[in-house]
Amino acid sequence: MSSSGDQRDYAGLRLDRTGQAEAFDALGDRYHEAFPHKAGQVAATEWLIASLPAGSRVLDLGCGTGLPTARQLTRAGMEVVGVDLSAGMVALARAQVPGARFHCADIADLRPGGAHDLGRFDAVVAFFSLLMLPRAEIPLALRTVRHLLRPGGLFALSMVEADVDDFTIPFIGRTIRVSGYLRDDLREVVQAAGFGIVEESSYMYAPATADVQPEEQIFLRCRRSD
Repeated sequence: MSSSGDQRDYAGLRLDRTGQAEAFDALGDRYHEAFPHKAGQVAATEWLIASLPAGSRVLDLGCGTGLPTARQLTRAGMEVVGVDLSAGMVALARAQVPGARFHCADIADLRPGGAHDLGRFDAVVAFFSLLMLPRAEIPLALRTVRHLLRPGGLFALSMVEADVDDFTIPFIGRTIRVSGYLRDDLREVVQAAGFGIVEESSYMYAPATADVQPEEQIFLRCRRSD
């Protein structure tokens, strides 16, 4: 997909982020109280670390507070760049992972010709960040990830399995809008964006808060198809 093609696709959408960043700004470190265990996320990051030489550039897309992923990657000797829509999350990440660089930006800003040019990466992680987008944007975001990757680059993705589109849910005292796919549909969307799926795993997760329901988490380990 050319840069002009991506621009045309986004031009037909109204990017509505109302309340999304503000919800996470308000949460701060309470996010970790609700989601204290991140076994799937840690394992997927370990796969990247084992697959990449030290010094590789890795983008943490939707980095949150920087924990555990940006810190895990930085300690492994990777050059880490984090991006998040929430200024509050970015501030926490900068304080907690000083060895990485963090930017407050929307994934739409990273597309070809977008407002932020961060260069190319050897790997991208997007743990539970694309689910914050409406379904119409998720294929565009995946194409943006492919654009950001060098040929053969690695991509670790996680989503919650759910057949919903821009659906409002309570979330740790706030409300957010989320999207999801059933497992087979997620595979299809990811492959159509130009990725080969190397491995898949799933975890049943029960958050440590009453207003977030138990969820089936899907982790895909992918490689950019060239």
